[in-house]
Amino acid sequence: MKHKLIIGIAIVSLSITGCKKEVENPQINTSFALSDNMMKTTTTAVAQIQPVTNELSFYGKITADNNKMIDVYPLVGGNVIKVNVELGDYVKKGQVLATIKSTDIADFEKQSLDAKSDLLVAKNNLKVAQELFDGKLNSESDVLQAKSEVNKAQSQLSKIQETYKIYNIKAGSIYEVTAPISGFVIQKSINQDMLLRSDRSENIFDIAEISEVWAMANINEIDINKVKLGIDADVTTLSYSDKVFKGKVDKIFNVIDPETKAMQARVKLQNPGFLLKPDMNANIKLSFKEDKSMIAIPSDAIVFDKSKNFVMIFKDRHNIETRQVEVYRVVGKTTYISSGLKENEKVITNNQLFIYRALNE
Repeated sequence: MKHKLIIGIAIVSLSITGCKKEVENPQINTSFALSDNMMKTTTTAVAQIQPVTNELSFYGKITADNNKMIDVYPLVGGNVIKVNVELGDYVKKGQVLATIKSTDIADFEKQSLDAKSDLLVAKNNLKVAQELFDGKLNSESDVLQAKSEVNKAQSQLSKIQETYKIYNIKAGSIYEVTAPISGFVIQKSINQDMLLRSDRSENIFDIAEISEVWAMANINEIDINKVKLGIDADVTTLSYSDKVFKGKVDKIFNVIDPETKAMQARVKLQNPGFLLKPDMNANIKLSFKEDKSMIAIPSDAIVFDKSKNFVMIFKDRHNIETRQVEVYRVVGKTTYISSGLKENEKVITNNQLFIYRALNE
């Protein structure tokens, strides 16, 4: 009995030792074979030499394109009697944003009445001058002078009428603030019953067209030399964490903020559905190619166990090998291998963990 017990312990000991060696020194397990069902769901990928991609992550903010954003100022002072829009509203070009009752408008109305009266007088004078000339009671120069007065009065009235159009003047000393472009109200500093000074220097609305927006990335000083114009960018936000907005770096601001020690880079983004709004926080990933190539495989192929990285090499259903590899870098769904794998070898990308355990536990 003692001899049998010693032999049994030795066999168990050898089996455990054999498993450990199998992972550290890969061997083919000829007794293992994938079933038909496993073969249907097991997928593989071919190891290929690819240029190494690097990826940098930065925090930033979404901003409107400054070239498509307009500050709206009141052209007159007065009492705000109505505000028609709120922050975040979409407005169309020409839409009335606010209505102001202004004493300045009253002056324009008086000027308009005076100009119309002056024109009427000038036309009557011209008629009289022409009749007198026809009766040989005055000279041609008198007629020309009267025509000149009509032209002058007409010009003055036209100027006032143009001012009316610019100021959107309505009857009753009313001035309407209208949207100069179609877009979103991204800033508002006007409320009903507010009294606006005629010398006010601050704008009352910001209107932005946001079919395209910018993502402003704050680049750490240590990474400044890695960021170049034209490199690809993936942008995500807290509001749409599962959606990736793709763009490219189109401008680098070569000025470092003395407080943050960061430099800004701008990423231009298409904004379908106006999902991205100014001042949203953004996570910005910049990716670029390095001047070297390595074996690349899908990140799903990696099995991490006992602080080491392994892949399952597939040759056929009876011939599967566990092999330790050295990972150089993981960039999203791609892992770059510095050693342990050759080009064109097949690695298992689905069911790999199950197969690893079946072979090594």
